Amino acid sequence: MLPNLKLLRKEYGISQQVLADMMGVSQQSINQYENHSIEPDIALLTQMADYFNTSIDYIVGRTTIRRPIERVEAFHLNQDETTVISQYRMLKPKEQLCIRSMLQIITEK
Repeated sequence: MLPNLKLLRKEYGISQQVLADMMGVSQQSINQYENHSIEPDIALLTQMADYFNTSIDYIVGRTTIRRPIERVEAFHLNQDETTVISQYRMLKPKEQLCIRSMLQIITEK
């Protein structure tokens, strides 16, 4: 069962049939993914995640983080840097924009 599929579909304002047509499956398949213990293959999950701009983990209920998983580079962060990043991630998008703007002003001296 895909616990967040129905939520995403409703937020996007599309019916099971419309989603089914876009994904190339039947409406019954979408219904079964939403309401029963049936799961699509990884290719279809990837297609759904791309369409809804989220991660497969969110669709299947493994995380509450809705944003897609971003490619990251390995950095060796100290405790202060880790704290700053953690605090930044808790901010609302507009607050994050303010922080980025301030950093840009400060670093362009």
